[in-house]
Amino acid sequence: MDLSSLTPAEGSIKKRKRIGRGQGSGNGGTSTRGHKGAKSRSGYKRKIGFEGGQMPLQRTSPKFGFTNRNRIEYKGINVSILQTLAETKKLSEISVDTLVENGLVSKKDLIKILGNGELSVKLTVKAHAFSKTAIEKIEALGGNIEKI
Repeated sequence: MDLSSLTPAEGSIKKRKRIGRGQGSGNGGTSTRGHKGAKSRSGYKRKIGFEGGQMPLQRTSPKFGFTNRNRIEYKGINVSILQTLAETKKLSEISVDTLVENGLVSKKDLIKILGNGELSVKLTVKAHAFSKTAIEKIEALGGNIEKI
């Protein structure tokens, strides 16, 4: 046995279809594209949402609502989460980096501390924004707030 005698397994290799190589091939003439129309031409690409000439759904349904371009999207973190984080990791200061390390937010998120839950640990919290109830709960225990 040598390398020249090696062949692939029977039926594992299939010859490609040679389209448009004359009538004798059986795939000449229209080259399996049928007759005329956009689909038979080269460079044809159907538009997204095209429904064969029928009025597309995105044009029949009315537009509504309003999106504010200046909206700032915050990731909300409740005081109860800060409490559990401070207890488990024995922290006295919680910053954005701390929340990222523990997988609560991603690096690019803007963070807003919300007041849901109870807090029983004195904390220094650094975040982008705070709700009124969160500020009250943190400062009631003698903690500090730093807006980034």
